[in-house]
Amino acid sequence: SEPLSGRILQLLSHVYYETHMKKILYFILIIIGLSIQSLSAATVNTADGIAINGYDPVAYFSDKGPIPGSKDITYEWMQATWRFASEENKSKFIEDPQHYAPQYGGYCAYAASKGSLAPVHPYAYDIVDGKLYLNFSDEVNNRWLSDRDQYIRQGDANWPRLNKP
Repeated sequence: SEPLSGRILQLLSHVYYETHMKKILYFILIIIGLSIQSLSAATVNTADGIAINGYDPVAYFSDKGPIPGSKDITYEWMQATWRFASEENKSKFIEDPQHYAPQYGGYCAYAASKGSLAPVHPYAYDIVDGKLYLNFSDEVNNRWLSDRDQYIRQGDANWPRLNKP
């Protein structure tokens, strides 16, 4: 039979291990929680809580282009109200909002590439690799189009810093 001191050490070792593992598990859960919170706190360009000037984000991906959404067909996402021209578009957005929502939270893509935030005009836009990019004006959009791949790289690099609640 094992001496009492050996069993006590084994028991203490087991208790220490369980306590240590619980601390690690709690730490991991806190990190996951903070990550989820930071995702939900992402910046979206709104006016009075309405995303992208009330335009339907799904319509940009159709032949129709920019269309104002209806006040009666809305969806709350990322602490903003998104409007849609049809229930069908709303359903598409709900299924995959990351696909339809504009890049850089709906702020001007050119401004994001330069390290700042600016409002957008709904008709100044481009879709690149299935992603919607909005810009401040037609003039700014034309400038952005002249070297959009570079501006996208710069905007992607700047967005984590700009995307602070």
